[in-house]
Amino acid sequence: MKITIAGTGYVGLSLSTLLSTKNEVIAYDIVEEKVNMINDRISPIRDEYIEKYFNEKKLNLTATLDKNIAFKDADYVIVCTPTDYDPEKNYFDTRSVESVIEGVLEINKKATIIIKSTIPVGYTESVRKKYNTDRIIFSPEFLREGKALYDNLYPSRIIIGDTTKEAKTFANLLKEACLKEDVKVLTMSSTEAEAVKLFSNTYLALRVAYFNELDTYAELKGLNTRNIIDGVCLDPRIGENYNNPSFGYGGYCLPKDTKQLLVNYKDVPQNVIGAVISANKTRKDHIFNMVMIKKPTIVGIYRLTMKADSDNFRSSAISDIISKLKENEIDAIIYEPTSKNKTFNGYPIISDLDEFKIKSDVIIANRYSKNLDDVKEKVYTRDLFGRDS
Repeated sequence: MKITIAGTGYVGLSLSTLLSTKNEVIAYDIVEEKVNMINDRISPIRDEYIEKYFNEKKLNLTATLDKNIAFKDADYVIVCTPTDYDPEKNYFDTRSVESVIEGVLEINKKATIIIKSTIPVGYTESVRKKYNTDRIIFSPEFLREGKALYDNLYPSRIIIGDTTKEAKTFANLLKEACLKEDVKVLTMSSTEAEAVKLFSNTYLALRVAYFNELDTYAELKGLNTRNIIDGVCLDPRIGENYNNPSFGYGGYCLPKDTKQLLVNYKDVPQNVIGAVISANKTRKDHIFNMVMIKKPTIVGIYRLTMKADSDNFRSSAISDIISKLKENEIDAIIYEPTSKNKTFNGYPIISDLDEFKIKSDVIIANRYSKNLDDVKEKVYTRDLFGRDS
């Protein structure tokens, strides 16, 4: 198969790598630096398995800036462009998806378009009508940041929002390229598949918010949070995933997906979905208040990234804490070795860890690191398990 993947973020790059082990793949992007890096087999994002495959596997993968080359002969075009949540419109910004659809229809009307970008419920049906074509299919992705290729190699499930021959062929392409045996494949309507994506991520956000509120209670009542969580999670119906307290949920997906799902509830009664979003704000307010109790002169922010082995700062939970520090005119410095910038939200970024430790009188860390062991008495964190989730 000739497959083009539009967009080379976590979703697009992991799919490009996965599918190019068995098919001819062109990765299309508008950023020249990323295109050159992919062609030189240097991963533009931090992902252990992508880096490993780039170094060790023979991949039939070429990246290009030219949409004519990308779309002309493709059997499938997979859209993996970003759809950030637009707070003014109260909706996902889907312009990048529509730009790709229009480019494909202009150059290659025979191609089947697979949308992998996260979109509102009902969106696929609307663009099918808008562009008068039934060759647009939605297939959600369920990837963890930093483990995107691993999660494509060993998928929890493959969901295709269509039941046509082209949809089933695409499901088989994903199944054949992955390493996991007996992957569950579900086919359903595009609107149902869109709902699966948003409800899945909102449930994960709900778990994060739940254990954070448990931790807030224990912290203010002088109780041992870990003892309570261990006791709760030994119930097999609850389990031990996503139970590590944090400064709130953040990252690429959970903040925008929960807000989008709430918008889709416009004409439907709800309490839980809105409460998840409110709980996340309340948690960040609580974290800020607990830091202020320490009456810091200079707050040290240990890392902007969401997770270990990540280079993503976007919508990280700690960025909202930084904004609150700024609003309240609290001095702060940031240690973030992966940043190419010298400042973040007006605060200086320090690359020397020893200098950072000396200058900070309180250090806040969403995720703890052994790098902080020698200044443990300065550190405020709610990380109990030393892992991301």
